[in-house]
Amino acid sequence: MNCIVIDDELMSRMILKKVCEQVNELKLVGEFSNAIQAIKFLNSNEVDAIFLDIHMPDFTGFDLIQTLKKPPKIVLTTSDRNFAVEAFEYDFVVDYIVKPIELSRFKKSVEKIIAAKVKENNVKPVAQTQSTDTDTLYVNIDRRLVKIEIPSIYVVEAKGDYIKVKTEEKNYIVHSPLKKIEEKLPTASFLKVHRSYIININKIIDIEDNSVLINQDIVPVSRSNRNELKRRLNLL
Repeated sequence: MNCIVIDDELMSRMILKKVCEQVNELKLVGEFSNAIQAIKFLNSNEVDAIFLDIHMPDFTGFDLIQTLKKPPKIVLTTSDRNFAVEAFEYDFVVDYIVKPIELSRFKKSVEKIIAAKVKENNVKPVAQTQSTDTDTLYVNIDRRLVKIEIPSIYVVEAKGDYIKVKTEEKNYIVHSPLKKIEEKLPTASFLKVHRSYIININKIIDIEDNSVLINQDIVPVSRSNRNELKRRLNLL
């Protein structure tokens, strides 16, 4: 792993350089006496880890942390024990070493860096979940399960204990709360615009004031949902 050392004290940098050289997993690619020099280096180079002093003149270690947009794993090195709680508020800070630094303690920090990177690499990005992974929906009508093509639905209207599902072919009256079908519809296409209405935003024909025209239906849009509707539409 490529790493750098940032510390304003020459002796501390020499010690950190020495312990880095004794750890096979590390390759020291830079050492800096101040954070500004380090930032210039990081703007054009990627590293896996930073060993960072907290107390430095003009620009502290925490100042540097707040500057980095995509920080690597960071181990804070300091003679001050008072900042440990603040340090671990940052997810990428994996350890906090109090000087003087000993090799055995340093190796534990390296192990924490490796463990954090392994965990990070094993966590796959969570795909944006939708309410359904199919294009069909089955509804219970008169003890029969009726298949509805989800893309054909343009409006769902709540009517007491029932909902009216309106499609391009026909309408269906289903005994169900509006919330239950909302959970089944793909969020990429459907939006609840009113406490009694869910619409297929791909079917909108016109929007005027506080209502939308879908097919031949005029559907009210509540004030609380208006901004979300505008956000979801491809406005010019």
